[in-house]
Formats: sequence, structure tokens, C-alpha cells
Amino acid sequence: MKTKLQAPKLQKALTTGLPLAVLGLVTVSSSDLLFGAEEESKSKAPTPTQNEIVLSNEVEWTPLNPARGDKGPQAGTLWGDRAANEQTGFLIKFADGFSSPPHIHNITYRGVVMSGEVHNDDPAAEKMWLPAGSYWTQPAGEVHITAAQGENNMAFLEIEEGPYLVLPSEQANDNGERPVNMHEKNIVWLNAADSSWLDIPDSLNPEDGPQITYTWGSPKKGQISGALVKLPAGFTGTIQNSGTVFRAVVIQGAPDLQLADSAESVTLLTGSYFASAKGATHQVTGESEKETLLYIRSNGSFKVTQNEN
Repeated sequence: MKTKLQAPKLQKALTTGLPLAVLGLVTVSSSDLLFGAEEESKSKAPTPTQNEIVLSNEVEWTPLNPARGDKGPQAGTLWGDRAANEQTGFLIKFADGFSSPPHIHNITYRGVVMSGEVHNDDPAAEKMWLPAGSYWTQPAGEVHITAAQGENNMAFLEIEEGPYLVLPSEQANDNGERPVNMHEKNIVWLNAADSSWLDIPDSLNPEDGPQITYTWGSPKKGQISGALVKLPAGFTGTIQNSGTVFRAVVIQGAPDLQLADSAESVTLLTGSYFASAKGATHQVTGESEKETLLYIRSNGSFKVTQNEN
């Protein structure tokens, strides 16, 4: 069973060649909704998050598709319940060489590659491998296949509503959304000179500090959105949450985290997750020689502050 440590005791309209993710403003239809906002409106209001940690080595793994059992990908829940009608975040592991038959899902999901390489596209498309740090979105009802290669293939997935089902391609439909495949090399990053969500000492070059890119939604107060945050090697500083929802998943790296009001520091391996209460400030220390990459889901701004070395 996974352990939740609470303080103080101790979370293709775009293609690989289009860097429009500079602000994460991706339309889903002729409306002015940002990508992901449409499915958000269908789901329940998000439950306010509290300070907590879920360690990746304590996640309970079960078959992603019960019909395939151990022959298919395995999934481990970080929050929510993918079998229920609620917002859920979970890890997924693929065997090397895995390739699914054509299928659809009843709901839209978003994914971030953590290790190995993932291909997610139309059945007839040539392989377009997405390495760690890349992200994609699969709209509900669209026929696709998913494949993976590498000795250790893992990704993070999230849904706005459930249950998460795998359905035959004969039930395909067009819900007006469009898929996204964003290779990590084509991501456009913002630094402290570009974003008020980042703060660095005056002595530090912004290019050497933390960076952010918005991946979906609208990064405004009260609206759910997603972002990738890159912390430089040797980072020491804080992350402060101003919204009622804040969930962060370690995509790459193994930072040390000290939750607000806690005297203990915990090392978060790749796949670990932490959440934050509104107004909480958490101490973060990155690895000395490796960058840390976080995926953060929030409904308000957060502030990443780097300390003076």
C-alpha cells in the first residue's frame, strides 16, 4: 500500500516541429477555450489539496487494462481513482517493445514521458518516438496506438474524469479536441526574465536559473493548468503555492523536499509526487550534477524561488 506522509510528519494540432507551447495556448476547437479547459468543465470541482507526499517506491501497481492483465502496461495511482469519475494522476510502465492494437479511450488523457521512449499516434503513422521530458495528449474517441521502447519505460498520465476505459476502434468518434505530440527538444522554456512565477538572485543569469513551460489549460487564478518546471543542477530554494490545488510529479531527477511545517527532508525519486496546501512554502534541493524536471498541476500561480548560493 502507498504511504501518504503529511506535514509535519511527513505528490497533434501541435506537432513535434511547432514550438507554440511557449505559453501553452493550444486551442481545442473553434471556441476560445484553451487546451484541456473543455474537459475540465465536465468534471467535478477539484478537491483542495493538502501537504502530502507519495513515494514512487511505495506505489501499488495494477494492470492498466484489466482485459490484458500482466501482458499489458501496469499502472500505479498517485492521486484519485481512474476507475471512478474523478480527476486522477497515475504512473504507467510499459515493457520494452510494447505496441498496442488500435483502440480508443472514453476520456481524454495527457501524458509526460519519464523514461524510455513512447510513440502515440494514428495506426498508420510512422513511429515518432518521444523521449523523457516530452508530453502528449490523446483526445477521447480518437483511434490510435501506443508503443514503447527501452529497458525502462515509464510515463505519467492524468485524466479530468473517469473511469479510464480502453474501447475498440469501432466506437471511434470526434469530440472536437485535437491531439498533441511535443518532443522535449521543441519545448520553448521561459526563465525568470520572462515569467513572474520564477524568482532568482540578482547575481544569477536568468538562463542559469529555473525555467517553466505551460503545457495545457489557462495559467490564471482559479483555472486548472499544467506546467513543466526545470530546476538547474545544484538548485536550492522554495516552491510556494497560491492556489487551492497544487500537485507535482517528479519527471526526472531526485530532489530532496521538506514540506512546510516539517523538520524532515525526503528524497523524491522519479515518479514520486507531492501536493501542497494553499499558501504553503516547501524547501527543495536538487541533485548537485543533474537537472530536476517537475510536472505541476495547479489552479493558481506558484512561485519557484532560487536561493543565493
